[in-house]
Amino acid sequence: MPRNKRISALHWGATMAAALLIHGAAHATDVFELEGFGATARAMGGAATAQDTGPAGMLINPAALSLAPDGNRMMVGVDVITTDIAVTDLATGEVAKSSTHGANRGPYYAPEIGYTWHKGPLAIGLGVFAQGGLGTEYGNAGFLSRATGGLATGLQNSSRLLEIAAPVAVSYAITPRLVLGASIEGRWQSLNLDLLLGADQVGSLIAAGRVDGTLLPVLGGLPALRGAQFSLTRNQIVGGGVRSLGVGERIGLIWHAAKGTTLGLSWAPRTQMADMKGGATLTAIDAVAGQIPLTGTIAIRDFQMPHRIDFGVSHQVTPALTVALDVSELFWKQVMANINVGFVADNGGTLNIQLPQGYHNQTIVALGAAYRIDPRWTLRAGVRIANEALPASTLFAVIPATPDKHLTFGVARHVGSGGEINFAYSHGFAPTLGNSSLPNTSASIAVSHAQNNFVLDYRFGF
Repeated sequence: MPRNKRISALHWGATMAAALLIHGAAHATDVFELEGFGATARAMGGAATAQDTGPAGMLINPAALSLAPDGNRMMVGVDVITTDIAVTDLATGEVAKSSTHGANRGPYYAPEIGYTWHKGPLAIGLGVFAQGGLGTEYGNAGFLSRATGGLATGLQNSSRLLEIAAPVAVSYAITPRLVLGASIEGRWQSLNLDLLLGADQVGSLIAAGRVDGTLLPVLGGLPALRGAQFSLTRNQIVGGGVRSLGVGERIGLIWHAAKGTTLGLSWAPRTQMADMKGGATLTAIDAVAGQIPLTGTIAIRDFQMPHRIDFGVSHQVTPALTVALDVSELFWKQVMANINVGFVADNGGTLNIQLPQGYHNQTIVALGAAYRIDPRWTLRAGVRIANEALPASTLFAVIPATPDKHLTFGVARHVGSGGEINFAYSHGFAPTLGNSSLPNTSASIAVSHAQNNFVLDYRFGF
């Protein structure tokens, strides 16, 4: 099927997926992706490639559907994400904290809904899950809202990215030891962004050849340009100032290497998302002429999630104790070299900007354990460690995405004949990342970002 027709066919499903969002967006921790899907994986550091973590496991390895017991299984759940983000101006000591200044930011709630069917060698699954995102809101009165020369603008600095995946997955046991799986995901993404750039930042971008368009000489002709702000925000529970639809794919395998030992491998290519498009306002800030807003349309071009490889092993040490290890490689370098922005004003003027990002590829190690106390209660714990993908020199205050170390734990309670309540807690430790480099910041800043994530889900078989 042609790519544009596939995207069109996904429109209804993705719209329904978005409607299931309870409030806000998930502030992701593996850059823009959550550190585990479902309470089982989250409680075990995100390890899911080689073990049964419930219907959410199809987001990592579709072949893991075969590890579920025969029959039907349903899962409903919610992620709750709370963040603690602070940006410090190293020259003045001023601190800007991300908090709820508007109607659509934190704490963040995201849905988990999944269904699986397994009989003999065949298993099928489908669902709707928050894949990840980010969210910040610094208000309009702090140092981040001042243009070059200390000019107070009263303009917002904020962000909200949301990624929702709706996978359809299938797995088949080729032999009793080897299982193959594949999935296709309808994907929907949206972005709110209020980004103020000082005149020195704009000048640095121009000097580096990162800005062009017919509006460039207009900005340069202002008598005392102090900065410019892009605003592409919808203050609504669901959606963003720009949105797009697309698809993702995934293939995986499970290998039962020995009694009690399972190996898993999964590969997902980069997503195929259309450009995010919507309405926006470009406001030029001039010390003489004041604020000059230009309305128009904006596109965030080729904003993709990276291709990734996940390898995992799980081992049942005793009838009560299971341990699992995942090693994942995410190829951010291929998709996050720049943020490519194209603006077309209502009067026809154009402005194109390449905002540098230069992400590194990321290696993530997740280690978890589950201990079954008795037939009703299971305890889980884990750790997750990754290298920092975001270079300090390209840090934006509104796009921190910096936590890379997590401790996790959780508990499961079996209820009735086939029900299970799962809870998980994940703490992302607060690294401090500093940036003193144009063009992504005017002031020398240090960003501290910690968060506490909670997952609660209910599963039942029938």
